[in-house]
Amino acid sequence: MTKELRRLSILMLFMFLALFASTSWIQVVQADALSANPENRRALFDSYEVQRGSIVASGSAIASSVPSDDAYSWQRVYPDAAMWAPVTGWINPALGSAPPGIETSMNQVLSGTASSQFLSRIERIISGQQPRGSNVVLSLDATVQRAAFEALGGLQGAVLAIEPSTGRILAMVSSPSFDTNLLASHDTTEVNAAYDALEADPTHPLSNRAIAGDLNPPGSTFKLVVASAALASGDYTPESTLPNPAIYQLPQSSSTVRNASGGTCGPGDEVTIADALRLSCNIPFAELAVELGDTAIREEAEKYGFNLAFEMPLVSTPSSYPRALDDPQTALTGFGQGQVTATPLQMAMVSAGIANGGVVMNPRMVDRVIGPDLSVQERVESTEFGRALEQGLAEEMVAMMVANVSDGAASGARIDGVDVAGKTGTAENGPEQPYTLWFTGFAPADDPQVAVAVVVEDGGGQGQSGSGNTIAAPIAKKVMEAVLGR
Repeated sequence: MTKELRRLSILMLFMFLALFASTSWIQVVQADALSANPENRRALFDSYEVQRGSIVASGSAIASSVPSDDAYSWQRVYPDAAMWAPVTGWINPALGSAPPGIETSMNQVLSGTASSQFLSRIERIISGQQPRGSNVVLSLDATVQRAAFEALGGLQGAVLAIEPSTGRILAMVSSPSFDTNLLASHDTTEVNAAYDALEADPTHPLSNRAIAGDLNPPGSTFKLVVASAALASGDYTPESTLPNPAIYQLPQSSSTVRNASGGTCGPGDEVTIADALRLSCNIPFAELAVELGDTAIREEAEKYGFNLAFEMPLVSTPSSYPRALDDPQTALTGFGQGQVTATPLQMAMVSAGIANGGVVMNPRMVDRVIGPDLSVQERVESTEFGRALEQGLAEEMVAMMVANVSDGAASGARIDGVDVAGKTGTAENGPEQPYTLWFTGFAPADDPQVAVAVVVEDGGGQGQSGSGNTIAAPIAKKVMEAVLGR
């Protein structure tokens, strides 16, 4: 063999090995990432060649596939579409991009293209069975979801319910909603028209307000985090007192803060933290926030999950408590105003952490993945996010939250025969803007089965004269009653 031929042979061998390595890398290592890439149109079309798995809640499919007589083979259908839209999202090869939902976040599992399903695909090919995707069984409870959806009604806002001991999400509702069936159509013209109309809607129905969207100030519900930070510091108890003026001038500022009542927080020159929380007074918590400092409050907020995104597998927008706030801004965060913002998911996690003895669980929406042969391919376990409070301090927080409902500003959440723990919020958004109304809490207080957060963004609709106690708390009450079977 001549030297030139030997060199050519070595070069061709090297090129073959390089080609083999690169194709193996693409087909094996990068397979899942490429399949999940929303720009990969071929993967999207290929997913319609198989019967896509169902999304299941409480034993019934909330998304499933039926035969189609067009090029896509299968048509996705959504019963009770508006109620489940923020949970399922949609998938459509004609439209392409879709908002975060189980359809997109678990696309590979539902379409049967996940690397973990490789052997199952081979088995079905060998046996001559038609390829099918796996089913995703959710933690959400259809009865609780319906209660939340109907209680929120036509209001603009969201509800999120969570099981404190596990982090399992029991309900996720966002309003206004939309019909996912319209966006699953294979008629490109029809789909684009429906999507454009939803995109142009000023109420943003495509936003999942329960975990994302334009975040709202949490109002007085954030007093729970401030009180938690105070107890965790070791320098305060529920009976610690704060000055009780009727007007409070912000530090280094000419601006003033008042309580919602316009007067002092009850009688006396001083007021306890417990009474200030029960009566939902702004001034004592502004004073307390300044005493604690922004770093202590931020660190406690982060123990509940602030400033982090959570993958459930839907990905949440982080709730925010900024760094390096000055004293005036810190004072405003003391009652949930200023630069602090939160999702209902986050405020539900605050209540759930307190309810769970101070331990915050990671939120999750999926219980199991079931194969086409009904075998359990995956079980999703509950995991701890971290500890926000020691057990004894959490019990003190529970007692204060129960007083809020039984004899305080959160009376709208009372349930006969059940001790409910809760906190309301009525956040301001500027002149001429409707209030943002909040409630977060849990029940039963001595054996928590559900923690819930409600946000109403339009101040309660026409008239805009509602409060967290009159509008948001009764919605949460109905959700808690649904969980408790009352």
